[in-house]
Amino acid sequence: MAMDINGSSTDAQPRPGQCLRTFLREQGNLGVKKGCDGGDCGACTVHVDGKPVHSCIYPAVRADGRQVTTVEGLATPEGLHPMQENFLAAQGFQCGFCTAGMLMTAATFDEEQKRNLPRNLKGNLCRCTGYRAIEDAVRGVCHVGGDRQQAGDNVAAPAGLGVVTGAARYTLDVPAGELPDLLHLKVLRSPHAHARILSIDAADALGVPGVQAVFTHEDAPAQCFSTAQHEGYLDDPDDTRVLDDVVRFIGQRVAAVVADSVGAAEEGVRRLRVDYQVLPAVFDPVAAMRPGAPVIHGEKDPLESRISRPEHNVVAELHSELGDVEAGLAGADFVHENTYRTQRVQHAALETHAAIAYFDAADRLVLRTSTQVPFLTRRALCRVFGLPPEEVRVICERVGGGFGGKQEMLTEDIVALAALKLKRPVQLEFTREEQFTAATTRHPFRIHVRAGARRDGTLTALSFDVVTNTGAYGNHAPGVMFHGCGESIAIYRCANKKVDAHAVYTNTVPAGAFRGYGLSQMIFAVESAMDELAAGIGMDPMEFRRRNIIAKGDVMLSTQPEPEEDVILLPGSYGLDQCIALTADALARGRERERAAGVDDPGPGWLVGEGSAVSMIDTVPPRGHFAEATVALLPDGCYQASVGTAEFGNGTTTVHAQLVATALGTTADRVLVRQSDTDVVGHDSGAFGSTGTVVAGKASLAAAEELACILLKSAAVISGADVSDCRLDSGSVGCAGVRIPLEELYRHAEAAGTPLLAQGRWGGSPRSVAFNVHGFRVAVNSGTGELRIMQSVQAADAGVVVNPMQCRGQVEGGIAQAMGAALYEDVVVGAEGAVETKIFRQYHLPTFADVPRSEVYFAKTSDELGPLGAKSMSESPFNPVAPALANAIRNATGVRFTELPLARDRIYLGLRDAGLADVGSAQQMQARDGVNVGTVGLVRAVDQIH
Repeated sequence: MAMDINGSSTDAQPRPGQCLRTFLREQGNLGVKKGCDGGDCGACTVHVDGKPVHSCIYPAVRADGRQVTTVEGLATPEGLHPMQENFLAAQGFQCGFCTAGMLMTAATFDEEQKRNLPRNLKGNLCRCTGYRAIEDAVRGVCHVGGDRQQAGDNVAAPAGLGVVTGAARYTLDVPAGELPDLLHLKVLRSPHAHARILSIDAADALGVPGVQAVFTHEDAPAQCFSTAQHEGYLDDPDDTRVLDDVVRFIGQRVAAVVADSVGAAEEGVRRLRVDYQVLPAVFDPVAAMRPGAPVIHGEKDPLESRISRPEHNVVAELHSELGDVEAGLAGADFVHENTYRTQRVQHAALETHAAIAYFDAADRLVLRTSTQVPFLTRRALCRVFGLPPEEVRVICERVGGGFGGKQEMLTEDIVALAALKLKRPVQLEFTREEQFTAATTRHPFRIHVRAGARRDGTLTALSFDVVTNTGAYGNHAPGVMFHGCGESIAIYRCANKKVDAHAVYTNTVPAGAFRGYGLSQMIFAVESAMDELAAGIGMDPMEFRRRNIIAKGDVMLSTQPEPEEDVILLPGSYGLDQCIALTADALARGRERERAAGVDDPGPGWLVGEGSAVSMIDTVPPRGHFAEATVALLPDGCYQASVGTAEFGNGTTTVHAQLVATALGTTADRVLVRQSDTDVVGHDSGAFGSTGTVVAGKASLAAAEELACILLKSAAVISGADVSDCRLDSGSVGCAGVRIPLEELYRHAEAAGTPLLAQGRWGGSPRSVAFNVHGFRVAVNSGTGELRIMQSVQAADAGVVVNPMQCRGQVEGGIAQAMGAALYEDVVVGAEGAVETKIFRQYHLPTFADVPRSEVYFAKTSDELGPLGAKSMSESPFNPVAPALANAIRNATGVRFTELPLARDRIYLGLRDAGLADVGSAQQMQARDGVNVGTVGLVRAVDQIH
């Protein structure tokens, strides 16, 4: 057979049954991505005879005699395709992993198709952007701008051209021949929720042609560790081995098969024979703490493993009381008591976990991996395998989404084991099913709330009994529990606060770090309770909050009698009051627009309401988060900034270039950023906890400011002028009327053997706080449970916004992901502990049609701790969305929903059980409860929203 690929003929023959996606990648078209292998996400979209197809489900043999175009062939010798130009101008991407497929689909649209994007983009998923930037790109809206290309401008991402042309390289985008003798690893996973491995027979597997080795627990290091990665590794329990002789959840590694091809490795896995001793299992965290429950990590020493009470399956616990909660409840005019539940959510980054281990020319072990934490991964590997740091290098190029899920070591240790044993390159790529069943999820929370308030609006007591389900391993369990119980409560002034919290093992898929890190779960309960208290005392919910939220100069307390000494509520940085006002004003304008347009009647059976929620987050994780950076002058007069933090759609690469450019009086396009490589700088804690700007950015800014001083001094020496008379600009230094080009400065320094380079460091302390407020207006159909979002608004206190376009994208992406978690995303675990939602089509990820355009507003603050006044804004937009939505539904219907997701069937059943068969009964219930009925507004179908 023969086909034409991007204008060139090939007579390469696909293997029997091979899909077009893998065939095209083998021919060097690495812009064709794998996101699902099921035709669900569209990341692999290519054109066959001009029509878009999902190449992962298109047999390669069907392309015989056809014209195939990948993103690499979309441009012409004359220039980029117009749609590529549009995506650059609108910056219609974040991590960019979905972009090639999105472009290939959109490039075929005519004007009529562009007018109905909810239908015509339904086959392409994006987890990062919230789709607004993609819509703008398709429609030709430009967002890039700012002549200075410094802080405050909408500077384009440096990797943008590579993203839209398919040239940007992700973990597995390694050209053929670059790693000769590459082997592929596949994992046999446990079919049992809890079992002891008695024996593994590998004879048949080793007989498969191409299989090179089989590794079991007998080959693995004895060292226990945590897959979670933090600056202080003692934060997490040591309860995991590379391969263990006890499996504790369905999907855990049992053995690894390494072969010349993925197919051979998979066949080897199928031929392994394992004898298990099945052990009792427990799946509910409350049941797991009861006497007589199966013990999951009972053999581990509490001191060595840092597990609080292994005999009771308790990983970590918190018990605290400030004041007297019972007295506070007794003194309340109204008490709210209820139990709130949040579910497992998958990160669903379109690039699955993947890693390649190999040895470089210096015989160092190199890990090329999709990680948010390259330096911490290197440290963990050295600890597990007893290697010195200088013998291990970890690299990640561009990462296809993270959201906390790649703050884990889930692939690197097993490929390192294989590479160390075989002395050959070894690659592991998770399938989408493995991502659901063997990676991590958000922690499910069960939160019992008791809260009291007086009629004057004074909050008298807050009491929380919290149980978090960490699954079979304790990665992130302590941190998520402690953090969740922190800022969610500290945002409110209340003399009486009590928390009893337990993080508990169960024989289920492990939970881990997820955007918000415990705050989204707790804030759902806290903010729902605030609305119930307001209803109980007959007060407007936001007025009730205004009377109780912290203000400038207040002490922030949650579970300790003294505030955290390095978290500071700075007067110039306080923007919560602005966020509340911005959200309220936007909702009021929305009501007025609809009233003026005469579309304020939603029709019979529809109930309309509004709801809001507030949230606060510390801008940096506790106990230190470190970053180092260097900035150097290059021979051509441009600059090179070297940073350790990773880029996975968070926009830090652009921000670092802008910060450096601002300090050096140049433009961002003259700053080359090197990053995500343990050879580049000494150390970086990693891109988690929203630290890419406020920690790593501060290190970059410090290095650039120091280099500016060095350049001015060097120019003064050369010119004989006083340093105070020297001024640095984009290409030279002006010294009392004499201009010295930067290239000349470089040559002088090189001749003197003194490179023009400076270093910057930051340790993440002291810390500030950031605020977000979200508001919704919704319509609920009382007969069907259908929910329509009529207006979505978020106000964010991000300090001085370094790149407004990118920061808005982070907020929009957080809102979209949070809407998915609030409305339908749910990792379902069956009665026997198996994950039942294994692929995208079983798990409702938000599509273009699901996400309304949100209005985003920024408070005007300047944080003296952050670089140029900036605050963090990656995690926090997620946190207030679910409670704001639940509060809006409560305001519309009078029914309080206490469990996520707020799926249509759950809403219908809740309304049915409350006896809400018609609008009149709903309004009566609202009046009875003293809830402010939202003004009736326009109910717009989702396709009309877009």
